[in-house]
Amino acid sequence: MIKGTPIDFTIIVIYFIFILGFGSFFGKYVKSTKDFFFGGQRFSWWLIGFSCVATTVGSYSFIKYSAVAFEYGLSSTMTYLNDWFILPIFVFIWLPIIYYGRITSIPEYFERRFDSKTRTISLIILLIYLLGYIGINLYTIGVAFNAMLGWDVMATAIVIAFVCALYMHAGGQTSVIMTDLAQALMLLTAGILIFILGIDKIGSLKTFWTSLPYEFKLPFSPFNKPPDFNFVGIFWQDAFGSSMAFYFINQGILMRFLSVRSPRDGRKALFLVCLVLMPLAAFAVANAGWIGKSMSIHGLLPSDTNPNHIFVEVVYAITKPGTFGFIMAALIAALMSTIDTLINGVAAIGVNDIISKIVPDKNDAYYLKWARLISLLAAIIGVALVPLFMQFKSIYVAHGTFIAAVTPPMIVTILFGILWKRYTTQAATYTLIFGSIAMLISIKWPGILTLFSHGVAAEGLQYLRALYGLTVCSGISIAMTLLPASKEIKDLHGLVVDTIHEGKVLFKGGEPDDFDEGKIISCHIVEVNEGVSLSKAMMEHLQAKPGDILYISDERWWLGGLKSIHAKAGPPHDSSDDIILIGTDLIVQGNLDINRKVTAMKII
Repeated sequence: MIKGTPIDFTIIVIYFIFILGFGSFFGKYVKSTKDFFFGGQRFSWWLIGFSCVATTVGSYSFIKYSAVAFEYGLSSTMTYLNDWFILPIFVFIWLPIIYYGRITSIPEYFERRFDSKTRTISLIILLIYLLGYIGINLYTIGVAFNAMLGWDVMATAIVIAFVCALYMHAGGQTSVIMTDLAQALMLLTAGILIFILGIDKIGSLKTFWTSLPYEFKLPFSPFNKPPDFNFVGIFWQDAFGSSMAFYFINQGILMRFLSVRSPRDGRKALFLVCLVLMPLAAFAVANAGWIGKSMSIHGLLPSDTNPNHIFVEVVYAITKPGTFGFIMAALIAALMSTIDTLINGVAAIGVNDIISKIVPDKNDAYYLKWARLISLLAAIIGVALVPLFMQFKSIYVAHGTFIAAVTPPMIVTILFGILWKRYTTQAATYTLIFGSIAMLISIKWPGILTLFSHGVAAEGLQYLRALYGLTVCSGISIAMTLLPASKEIKDLHGLVVDTIHEGKVLFKGGEPDDFDEGKIISCHIVEVNEGVSLSKAMMEHLQAKPGDILYISDERWWLGGLKSIHAKAGPPHDSSDDIILIGTDLIVQGNLDINRKVTAMKII
C-alpha cells in the first residue's frame, strides 16, 4: 500500500530541492581544500553542536530505535545516552591533540605517532568503516521508502546518494555544517511532533502511560536478557563499539570539531551535544516506537506490525496530509546529514592520505578537484554495499554487527596512543593487524564470544563482540609494548596527553597564552596590504600581544562564523581604538565585508 498523498510527496520533493540548493549555495565559500574539509576552522560552538547531532542521528536512527522501542520500551534510549564517560577523554585530550597538531586525518595521526606502515593499515580499516556506514544509511532509507511507497530499496538508495553527492561536490564541509543546522532543527521538531500527535491519537498522556507494560517503563533493560536487547551487550556495543568510534575514529566528526574556531568552542560544542541535544535526540528518534506499542494495545495498529516499519506506520496513522510529508522529509534530513559528513570524511582521507602521496606537490586547486571526485565515488561505493546489509535480519543487528566488527582495533590503538607515552609503534602495528584478524575470527566462529557472554544467551552474543575486541586488542597492545620501544618519547611532541602544551607551542609558533580567551571587541575594518593590527588599547583589553592568534568574525553572531578568519596579531597601530587593520588577502579568505563591523578575540 502506498502511503501519503500528493501533498506529502510535493513537500518531500520541495525539501529535496531546497536542501540541494541550500547546500550548493555555500560552494562559493570554498576556495581551498582547507575550506572543503574543515570549513576554514571558523565556526561557532552552537553551530557545530547542532551539526554533530544531525550527523549522529542518521536515517537508521529513526527506523532502528523506533523498532527497538516498539519491542522493548523506554530502555531503547539507553543506547543513545552512553556518551557521558567519553567527555573527559575527548574534551581534554583528543581534541587538543588533533586541533593544535593541525592533524587533517586519522591516518595522519597514526603516522606522526607511529610510522607510515601503521598509517596505511589504519587507512584501510577507516575506509571500510566510513564506506560501510554510508551503505547502512542508504539501506535504512531504502527500507523506509519501501514501507511508505513500495519503492525498491536499491533504487531509493541511488536517488538519495545522488542528491547528497551533488551538494557535497559543491560546498564540502561548509555545505555539511550549514545544511546540518537546518536538518537538525527539522529532525528534532519532527520527533517532538510525532509524540504530540501520537498522544492526541491515543487520547491522553495518562492513557498512553498506563497502557504500556511494566517492563516497557524501565530506563534500562535487564542485565543479560532478553538475548537481543540486554544492558551488558548494548553497553559494550554502543558505548565502546559505536560511541567511541564515532568520536575518535570517525573522520567526519574529527573534521567537524576541526572546523570550530578554537578548542574552547569545541569543548562547548561537545557539552551541548552530550548534555542537551543528545537526550532530546534520543527522545525524538525512539518515541514513535512507544507510541506504536500503545496504539497496538488499543487496537489502533495491528499487533503484528513489522518493527522495521513501525516508524512509517505510526507516522502515517497519526498525521494528516502535509504533516506526514514533513516528517518523512525529516527522515530524509536525518539520512542526508549523516551521509554528507561521511562522504566528506572519505574525500578528506582520499586526498590527504592517498592522492597527495601518489601525486605530491600539486597546487591546491588540483587536490580540490580530486576531493569533489572522491565525494561522488564514495556515494557510488555506498550504494554498492547496500545488498550486503540487506542480508541481516534487522537494521539494528546490521548496524551493531558491522560497527563492533570493524572499530575495536582502531579505538584501542588511539586510546593507548594518546594516553601512554611508552606505547610503541610495534604494539600499534600488531594491534591493528592481529586485532582485525581476531575480529574476523569472531565472525567466522562466533562461539568464541561465549567467553564474554555475561550469561547472555547464544543468539545475543553478537552484542559482546565489542567487549571481545576491546579485551583482545588491549592484550596485544600491552604485551607488545613490553618489548623495546621503537620510537623515542622526544619525538611525540603534542601527540600524547602530557605533551599537549608542546603541541600548543608548535601550533602558535611561540609560548601559548590562552587563559584570557573569550574577551571580545567590536571594530571597523580598514583594508591594508597585509597582516592584522589592533590599537594598544584594544590589545590590552584582549590581553593580547604581537604573535598571538586572533579570531576575526563578522559581528552577526547568527552567521556562526561563516565570515571569519584566524590571523596572527601584528604590532599595534596608533589609529583610532575602534579600527582594525586587515590585509586584503585575509579579507578575501575570511569572506569579510569591509562595510560591516567585525569582532575580534584572542584564541591563543
